[in-house]
Amino acid sequence: MADHQLAHATFYISGDSLEPAFWTAYFDIKPDTAITKGQPFTTPSGRPSSAPGRVGLWGVRSEGAVRSDSLEPHLRYLIGRLNLPRAELGQLLADKGLRMRFFCYWYNESGDRVPDVPDDIRTMMEAMGGTVEIDEYR
Repeated sequence: MADHQLAHATFYISGDSLEPAFWTAYFDIKPDTAITKGQPFTTPSGRPSSAPGRVGLWGVRSEGAVRSDSLEPHLRYLIGRLNLPRAELGQLLADKGLRMRFFCYWYNESGDRVPDVPDDIRTMMEAMGGTVEIDEYR
């Protein structure tokens, strides 16, 4: 495995009406990212934002917790940490006008790597109204 991981994933909930404190209490974990629309926030570098948040965002990432160049261990880690699936989550998001997704980083300089997102994870996210998105870099 290279020094730089070739894959990681983040679970995001986003939307204009998102209240980070609600989701922190709901999942009972501290997020890696928490932004309230229209409010200043701390950037990933630890500095104050130069502009208020354009959208509400709550996120938890696998980077730093999982050492793997495959996506599956990163996604399984997040599923376990967030105790997914949750039967009421899809309706709760719909009622609040929010969106949920796994956002996956996939480094593929050689062009021969295929992202490994198991069907059961895609099916679970779809059943809760979420998506799995892959951001591939070459």
